[in-house]
Amino acid sequence: MNAIGKELLLGLKDALEKVEKDKSIKVVVLSGRGKAFCAGANLKELLEDIKNPQKEEKGLLDLSELLFSKLDKLCKPLIVALNGVTAAGGLELAMCADFVIASEKAKIGDAHSNFGVLPGAGGAVKLPRKIGVNRAKYLLFTGEFISAEEMKDYGLVQEVVKAEALEERVQEIADKLSEKSPLVLRKMKELVADGLEQPLEIALKQELLALKVHTGSYDLAEGLAAFSEKRKPAFKGY
Repeated sequence: MNAIGKELLLGLKDALEKVEKDKSIKVVVLSGRGKAFCAGANLKELLEDIKNPQKEEKGLLDLSELLFSKLDKLCKPLIVALNGVTAAGGLELAMCADFVIASEKAKIGDAHSNFGVLPGAGGAVKLPRKIGVNRAKYLLFTGEFISAEEMKDYGLVQEVVKAEALEERVQEIADKLSEKSPLVLRKMKELVADGLEQPLEIALKQELLALKVHTGSYDLAEGLAAFSEKRKPAFKGY
């Protein structure tokens, strides 16, 4: 069920570090294999950490904090493709995405309350901001699962497709994004994230300032030239 354990966390952390350094990688897709996207934390490992708190190496919660921070700060577009069950830490992973594409078979819920566990990576903090306070409380308190279509209505999922079409559809979107200016997409991510934390007046000034700085970029000059010459732009990311 792709539960979040230390091995998975370290593997994803290493992969993200490589992705950030590799300029040939334009878009990141996070998905699962089998019947689940991610069923949440490996509770056996969490219980072991609780019973043995004096270990020298980082525990599950500390490693989770490192990974989720990296995902939130990832400078490249992150698409999450929900192929199946998405629960607890899996839902928190999904909320790190720039947008979410889901299989019609995906079932999504918080589920922490089912096991007497509190969220620790955004379940109680991000979810209300994503889908609204009352909807979030319902999922948090009941621990129930809803369909991908329902989560689309809530706004967390952007598209729902047939299970057999998920990979192809996500690839189509990734290919489309890879043709855009990496510089523009990166700056857009920053502006959206910063703007949500700022008063509107300040956020608008920051956006305009970013545009003024951007007018000196290669990608803007290339985009305008390509428009004028009726050709496809060749962006370089600076």
